[in-house]
Amino acid sequence: MPDAQDKPTAKVGVTVDPFRNYNFRLEVNEVGEARFTECIGLGLRVHPIRYRESGAGHVVRALPGPVDYGEVTLRYGLTKATNLWQWLLDTANGKIRRSHVSVIMLDLEGSQEAMRWNLINAWPCEWRGAPLDALGREAAIEEMHLVYESLDRS
Repeated sequence: MPDAQDKPTAKVGVTVDPFRNYNFRLEVNEVGEARFTECIGLGLRVHPIRYRESGAGHVVRALPGPVDYGEVTLRYGLTKATNLWQWLLDTANGKIRRSHVSVIMLDLEGSQEAMRWNLINAWPCEWRGAPLDALGREAAIEEMHLVYESLDRS
């Protein structure tokens, strides 16, 4: 485990540029590396359990309750590749193949891994086909939603 001294810290007078939201990639254990144009919804929420103590009825206290992980929406260009489609069909047919999915943030140059979020035991729960428009000029973008049981950041 890295020492606390290894972690970058903010220093007064030193500007640290944030990562760019377009420098990312995903690894899906069940289907290999895939290219996505967008990944949204990554998050978690700890629901508070509110209560009042006897004798201090005017004070509302809170304890951490159940953890809820948001669905992740992946958008990607329609291609002939069938690996994501097969993963979805397996789920629809009752054969759930849980997988570890990594959302990898790349450095400012877009060449090195800067950090990653691991979605533990993820599986597809929804798919939406690309909107088709005979007069359109945009790429056909499909959408897949993933649910997962826990989240890790490394």
